[in-house]
Amino acid sequence: MRTPIQLKIGALLTGLFLAAALVSLFYTPHSVTGVNIAGKLAPPGGAHLLGTDHLGRDLLSMLMIGARTSIAVALVAVGIGIALGVPLGLAAAAHRGTWADEVLMRGNDLIFAFPSLVIAILITAVAGPSALNAILAIGIFNIPVFARVARGAALSLWTRDFILAARVAGKSRARISAEHILPNIANLLVVQGTIQFSLGILAEAGLSYVGLGAQPPTPSWGRMLAESQTLFYSNPGLAMFPAGCIILTVLGLNLMGDGLRDLLDPRLRRAVS
Repeated sequence: MRTPIQLKIGALLTGLFLAAALVSLFYTPHSVTGVNIAGKLAPPGGAHLLGTDHLGRDLLSMLMIGARTSIAVALVAVGIGIALGVPLGLAAAAHRGTWADEVLMRGNDLIFAFPSLVIAILITAVAGPSALNAILAIGIFNIPVFARVARGAALSLWTRDFILAARVAGKSRARISAEHILPNIANLLVVQGTIQFSLGILAEAGLSYVGLGAQPPTPSWGRMLAESQTLFYSNPGLAMFPAGCIILTVLGLNLMGDGLRDLLDPRLRRAVS
């Protein structure tokens, strides 16, 4: 089976930023906590490959650590959505038409009524802005997304013959969901997880842009954009580099999602083989 071209391109783009995030754990060209006013707004080249910001910090180093921040926040938030949303969706499908299904779905509707930004504002009003609160806000918003996807996919399987056979064999609804339903919807969850990962990158950047995400001195792509908006005409690279990172990362993840869908969906395998 031939691998879809968009999956290859998406994996390459995503892999580059993942590699930058991993390398930043033990190496960056320069420190991002030191301030060097004498070297502020330096153009690209020399000791600073991409130049420096308004405080003299190395842009390349900040972008590398910003990649780590964005990816970590989005990844954990998606993990929260999967860990809590998928079991809820499977439980709702297993008890379709009962009060439990109704309560779970109306609870999802309630969470959907509050965008991640509103949830972040509510959380930070109590606990203050931080990367952890951004994770909670994005993760809470991901729960109903995965719950709906899992429920919708599971409902189409509960009438299949192999599920009826499992019920006749005396297996409980929970066991059927874990042993038969979940493996058959895993490919759909993987694709949705990739999409939510890209949306998590955007959400983290947006929250950091308004000051509700990672706080200084931890670099963040969104906060780098916010700090550069008044300096765009004097040094456009301050905004273009973090914006480019956000765009390319989200593009890579979306291409990966499309490629995985084509690769894992049985109805599309013939088209890519």
